[in-house]
Amino acid sequence: MKKPRLVVVGNGMAGCRTLEELLKLAPDRYDITVFGAEPHPNYNRILLSSVLAGETLFDETILNDPNWYETHGIRLHLGKRVVEIDRIAQRVVAEDGTSAEYDRLLLATGSSPAILPVPGNDLPGVICWRDIADTEAMIEASRNYRHAVVIGGGLLGLEAANGLALRGMTVTVVHIGAWLLERQLDRYAGELLQKSLEAKGLRFMLQTETRALHPGPDGRVHSVEFADGSRVEADLVVMAVGIRPNIELAQRAGLYCRRGIVVNDTLQTYDPKIYAVGECVEHRGVTYGLVAPLFEQAKVCANHLAEFGIARYTGSVTSTKLKVTGIDLFSAGNFMGSPQSDFITFTDPSAGVYKKLVIEGDHLVGAVLYGDTVDGAWYFQLIKDRQKITEIRHQLMFGPHHLGNTGHSGENRAAAMPDDAEVCGCNGVTKGAIVAAIKAHGLFTLEDVRKHTKASSSCGSCTGLVEQILANVLGSVYQPSNTREKPICDCTELTHAEVRQAIREQKLLSIPQVMETLGWRTPDGCATCRPALNYYLISTWPHEAQDDPQSRFINERAHANIQKDGTFSVVPRMWGGLTNPTELRAIADVAEKFRVPTIKLTGGQRIDLLGVKKSDLPKIWAELGKAGLVSGHAYGKSLRTVKTCVGAEHCRFGTQKSMGLGIRLEKALFGMWSPHKVKLAVSGCPRNCAESGIKDVGIIGVDSGFEIYIGGNGGIKTEVAQFLCKVNSEEEVIEYVGAFLQLYREEGFYLERTCHYLARVGLDYVKAQIVDNPEKRQALYERLLYSLQGVEDPWQKAVATQDREYAIMEMTE
Repeated sequence: MKKPRLVVVGNGMAGCRTLEELLKLAPDRYDITVFGAEPHPNYNRILLSSVLAGETLFDETILNDPNWYETHGIRLHLGKRVVEIDRIAQRVVAEDGTSAEYDRLLLATGSSPAILPVPGNDLPGVICWRDIADTEAMIEASRNYRHAVVIGGGLLGLEAANGLALRGMTVTVVHIGAWLLERQLDRYAGELLQKSLEAKGLRFMLQTETRALHPGPDGRVHSVEFADGSRVEADLVVMAVGIRPNIELAQRAGLYCRRGIVVNDTLQTYDPKIYAVGECVEHRGVTYGLVAPLFEQAKVCANHLAEFGIARYTGSVTSTKLKVTGIDLFSAGNFMGSPQSDFITFTDPSAGVYKKLVIEGDHLVGAVLYGDTVDGAWYFQLIKDRQKITEIRHQLMFGPHHLGNTGHSGENRAAAMPDDAEVCGCNGVTKGAIVAAIKAHGLFTLEDVRKHTKASSSCGSCTGLVEQILANVLGSVYQPSNTREKPICDCTELTHAEVRQAIREQKLLSIPQVMETLGWRTPDGCATCRPALNYYLISTWPHEAQDDPQSRFINERAHANIQKDGTFSVVPRMWGGLTNPTELRAIADVAEKFRVPTIKLTGGQRIDLLGVKKSDLPKIWAELGKAGLVSGHAYGKSLRTVKTCVGAEHCRFGTQKSMGLGIRLEKALFGMWSPHKVKLAVSGCPRNCAESGIKDVGIIGVDSGFEIYIGGNGGIKTEVAQFLCKVNSEEEVIEYVGAFLQLYREEGFYLERTCHYLARVGLDYVKAQIVDNPEKRQALYERLLYSLQGVEDPWQKAVATQDREYAIMEMTE
């Protein structure tokens, strides 16, 4: 069948990014033709400043070489500027007469640099900076001339000035504003930046208006005259005073344009057959000159070109980072604030550090960082996600201690790390490998880095550090994804929240039903989405949804923890950390009979039998079962342990009976599956010997009752649990704890720890559901009890029934 024809006008970053996203979704959907006005394949325009500075070769900026177009069957016309769109005939025509008919047309015509309307603006030696040809002209000028004037103290102008200075020219920056980067920085940060650039040899003329450019005897520009009549010598003048969307082609075709080509939230123009993305468009009255918003537009546009029709572009929050080596600055959001804003500032003049955070209500709305930008990505994520910062406001200025410092001896400054420093301990990935992959493959997102290097793809503790490296390499191009809108995986565009909502509202009961109903792109899903879907189904519709053991991880399928040598570990449950001679004797007998090589006490007050052959697992389970021991679930996303101290039963300081309560809790929650593993602890007094302060749920006995803490984590990254409430009795403890865990089970995303869930929804929200709303709490608790009805011990079930799934797993793995 003949494919519909898609014609793309514009071979730059926006147009090609849209094609890349489209090819992921529907690789065979269109017969694609691309027109590019430049003679080069798609390259990374952001790296032109590095090319000018001599840090990067042009070949290293190529994102998609000619082989990429050929591999995907894309007809590529380079060096052919499209000059006409015939909307009636649905055809575009290039200036050399080349034409192409379309069923869908994508305009990605970008923007053009603005030129000051002053006499002499057309003299030889006066250029704007937009593409590689301009860059090469500047490099050539630096070889033959000495004096350069850059008009414009914005991002582009400063990067041009820095590059020319590095190439040996004396550079004067002329800026009409009161300080540099006045659209990205406040005055104080702008003045710090100016001092740093002056130290690099740049000269500045602020609040200065250019009147005219004058030629020398050879006809080339020779000087710049200002409004006050003064002049400076100039052999090269670079105008960096802004950009204008390229809309002439669209206007000639009769498309509705204002400052840019007007598009709706699906990136469609007023002609539904024509889409537009990039710097040429105006969306909700806003035009963008940064790359990150263009990528967001590209993703949405590709979704609609693929006829998925479920994505919307609602605008972008942008951030700024100057790509000048040795200068760290960052800004995002509404950094100037308003009369309603609160400002938190930190200044250390001797260290050249300045930080300003802008807060409105419960949200961070803007940030300026100079000299220490290590926390920029985190602040930007808070701004984009509109996360409530009430609980962390008092320490907001000091940054997220979890970003990038986990497992790295406190090293959290990506820029200062040597290339051989290990970033991802799980996969042995160094900073140098990540940087090389970003440059070699044109990576822009965390997901891209994960695919190419595996960094951040395992435990995720290095995610913040990888993000900082991305931000450091890409500058303002890097935009962290909105985690609330992040799809589960590449099999779907739907987020975790959207999938859960669909399962609940449409009462979906099996993985195939979910995939068919929600339009999964892959017939069988992947290793990322299948376990998540399985959990969402069984937690939403207990006793009704179809559990799929093959969609569980190997540990859950084997009911034991696989070790590095392929053997397994067996961890019998010891309720509340207590045991007795019968159980100990049974464990000892099993260890001796099956020649278990290692026996270890775990941190959760249990005994771990390590080095067990897979074939011995059912036999060991059977032997342990005779002594009353059941599965400890040390292998699953489920309840692990309830750790206890000896409490008032034995301790002379104990105020409450922690062992008894721990046993009650553990038995009440036995067999509870959850988004991630869950650990509890009960301490009999505030001395907290059971370490309740770093558990998912911690209970601390006090004279008048029990304090309940939630969201702690003692794993890779230590998180201190937060106080939820105080109750008077053990019965209340069990109800409140059960209600919180059910809330987490219903709303937590798969593999999201309680601490991360709490950070996402906020402690106030949880209190409103659990503490302030008795009816809601009771309903949650009852749903938990219902889901746990009839829970069986998986070990004994496998032994008694010769568990079919386990037998299959044993034969096939």
